[in-house]
Amino acid sequence: MKRFFKPIEKEGVSKKPSLSPSEKDDGENREISGEDKREPLKFLTWNANSFLLRVKNDWPELTKFVTSFDPDVIAIQEVRVPAAGSKGAPKNPGELKDDTSSSREEKQILIRALSSLPFANYRVWWSLADSKYAGTALFVKKCCQPKKVFFNLDKRASKHEPDGRVILAEFDTFCLLNTYAPNNGWKEEENSFIRRRKWDKRILDFVLQSSDKPLVWCGDLNVSHEEIDVSHPEFFSAAKLNGYVPPNKEDCGQPGFTLSERKRFGTILKEGKLIDAYRFLHEEKDMECGFSWSGHPIGKYRGKRMRIDYFVASEKLKDRIVACEIHGKGIELQGFYGSDHCPVTFELSQACPNVKHGEVSV
Repeated sequence: MKRFFKPIEKEGVSKKPSLSPSEKDDGENREISGEDKREPLKFLTWNANSFLLRVKNDWPELTKFVTSFDPDVIAIQEVRVPAAGSKGAPKNPGELKDDTSSSREEKQILIRALSSLPFANYRVWWSLADSKYAGTALFVKKCCQPKKVFFNLDKRASKHEPDGRVILAEFDTFCLLNTYAPNNGWKEEENSFIRRRKWDKRILDFVLQSSDKPLVWCGDLNVSHEEIDVSHPEFFSAAKLNGYVPPNKEDCGQPGFTLSERKRFGTILKEGKLIDAYRFLHEEKDMECGFSWSGHPIGKYRGKRMRIDYFVASEKLKDRIVACEIHGKGIELQGFYGSDHCPVTFELSQACPNVKHGEVSV
C-alpha cells in the first residue's frame, strides 16, 4: 500500500513512538489558557470510514482540501483506530493502541502524518473503541483551544461513551458536540433499533439540559430528516434486508430514513431549539451536491444518496450562521477522499464584541 510521506524508521521492536502533547494528555478535564486564544469560526466534519486508510491512500487530496478551507476545528467520525491497552487489560480510549508490532507501525504512520502541515497546526483529542470500529477525533487549532473537553454526554471527567462516539468541547461562547450516531439497523434486536432509540433519548436529554451555552452539534448523525434529504425517497422507504419486515411500520425502510428515526430527530431539533444549518441556508433539493453519503458505485445503491452528516446549531446562533456546504458529488464520489461520506463545512461570524466569556448574545 503506497504512502505519500516517509515512514518513521524503526529503532527496535520494543521502542514506542514518541507521543505528541495531545497523546500524553491523561484525559482529565482542565482549564486550557493562552493569551492569544480566539473562538473557532470555521468547522469541518467528516466520516472518514477509517482515518488510517485515508492517511495511507488519500492524504494529498485530503490535506489539500484542509489547507484550502483552513478550518479551526475538524471533527472526524469512524476513526477505526483501536484504543490503547493490551489484550484482556483495561483500555484507554484517549490513546492510540501501540502494544503490538502492527499497532505500533500504524500509530507511527498517524503520528508522522499529523506532525506535518496542515495538521501540525492542531491539537487532537481521541475517543476510541476497543477494536477497529467506530471512534471519533477532534482537531482544534492551537490558537482556538477549548476550555474543557469531555468524551461523554454526561460531562463526567475521563469517562468515554461506548465505542468512542462522543467528543464535547466547551469554548467561551458555545459548546461543540462531535458525535458518531449508531446505525439504526434493519431488525428489532439488541444492537439495532433498541440501541438507536436509547441513543436518541440520551441526545434529547442532553440538548434539553445544555441551556447554559449555545450548541454546535456536528458529525455523522445517521439520519435523513426529510424526503428532500435523500435522492430517492421511494427507494429508501421501501428498502429491506433479506426480505425482513419490522413489526412496527415506522421502523421499515433504510436505516437512517425510517419514519421512527426521522420523527425522533425532528423532536430533538424542535425541543432543543436547534437549527439544521445546511437546510436553513439551502431550502431547495440539490441532486448534485446536496447529499453527504453516496452508495457504492456498483449495485442497487449506485447513484442513491443521503444527507446524514450535519451541522446543527442553537437558535441563539442563527444570526451568526454564514455558510454550510457539502463538498462531494457524483457517482464517482468526487471529493469523498476514499470514504463513502464527504466533508461538510460550517462557518460562523464573530460573536458581538460585548459578549463576555461565558455569556451569550441573544
